[in-house]
Amino acid sequence: MTADRHCPALFIGACASAQGKTTVVAALARYHRQQGRRVRVFKTGPDFLDPMVLERASGMPVEPLDLWMVGEMLCRRKLYESAGESDLILIEGALGLFDGSPSGADLAATFGIPVLALIDARGMGQTLGAVALGLIHYGAAKGLRFWGIAANRVASARHAEMIAAGMPAGVPYLGPIPRLESVLPSRHLGLVQATEIADLDARLAAAAEGISGLPLVELPEAIGFAPPIPDSQPIRSDRPLRGRRIAIARDLAFSFIYPDNLRLLRELGAELRFFSPLADAGIEADAIWLPGGYPELYLAELAANDSMHQALKDHVRAGRPIYAECGGMLYLLERLIDQHGEAMPLVGLLPGEGRMQDRLAGLGMQSLILPEGELRGHSFHYSTMETPLVPIAYGRRHPDGRPGEPWYRHGPIRASYLHLYFPSAPQEAAALLMAS
Repeated sequence: MTADRHCPALFIGACASAQGKTTVVAALARYHRQQGRRVRVFKTGPDFLDPMVLERASGMPVEPLDLWMVGEMLCRRKLYESAGESDLILIEGALGLFDGSPSGADLAATFGIPVLALIDARGMGQTLGAVALGLIHYGAAKGLRFWGIAANRVASARHAEMIAAGMPAGVPYLGPIPRLESVLPSRHLGLVQATEIADLDARLAAAAEGISGLPLVELPEAIGFAPPIPDSQPIRSDRPLRGRRIAIARDLAFSFIYPDNLRLLRELGAELRFFSPLADAGIEADAIWLPGGYPELYLAELAANDSMHQALKDHVRAGRPIYAECGGMLYLLERLIDQHGEAMPLVGLLPGEGRMQDRLAGLGMQSLILPEGELRGHSFHYSTMETPLVPIAYGRRHPDGRPGEPWYRHGPIRASYLHLYFPSAPQEAAALLMAS
């Protein structure tokens, strides 16, 4: 029987979103990396922006862990493999520690990973101790083990004293973390993309220095990760994408791509190529994937690249498939109206227009049930879309099963607001990029 692998690990959660989790995880990853340790970071749930920053901090790809979207068996395999090649595993939670079904707490409890809970101390003194005690008592009923509680964004030495004065005995309090707000800038979809922050490495170094010397940086104890069940590792003797050239848009406008999706496409036999709708004049491929991103921030450049528009039209005219999700779908519309009300013409392969909003228009985990299987993923967008196209299917919201995002098919184009996690249904993922 294969033995467990042991590695120090922490799940970093908080009471809510915007509590500074990503900044602290990035600081920890860079700190331990600077000590010569191999650090592997994971992100709970669907996310593209935080992993970009965490990858720069750790020097390793950052993949999702989620009991529903990724599945327990694949999560177990990822952790087991990482434990064999890492000196520290860090998992950043999403939303609040107990939010969602399943939640980050469920993930930590499933794999026995100790929790570091961050509590945003702004506007709070002694009451922080009550919140800490509540987290521990509530978590104990769910099988959680807390490595420690830390007060984040502490303003001063006096502020730290007030917090410490209210901390109940028995709480594993790790002390204060100073404010590090300037490290990671953000905008409407979350953090600014790592490639857009020119001095990101300097910011990460500053964050690592900011936590240096705190109890927070002590290496946690090693825990055991059980080997995956052999049947949970799919054997793909058939490679339905063998020999197919798949072109994937990847630049500042289109970058929301799970590394697991790329890995799966290669396992299915595809030859991957990357291109830029912003800068390239054309593309030749058997299939094209237009992922999500920030087309609204580069609207003028995308609109001006007529050569790429024509190349995409030629591709479709030849009957070759395009799979477009979220921002990639907006790019294929006749026009997109930005946050300032300015409209720009785009590719025009899908009838209709998109319009940016100042608030969220779609959010949540969803699945898409198609003939070959159930693909899982999520929706997260600040735009709306008007089109005469009639959806051929709808996503199914998790966990209540209500109808979600519309799914369109227009000639060889398949499009939706959904960001799909391909390993959740490999054969269906392959079908998205096969000839119609």
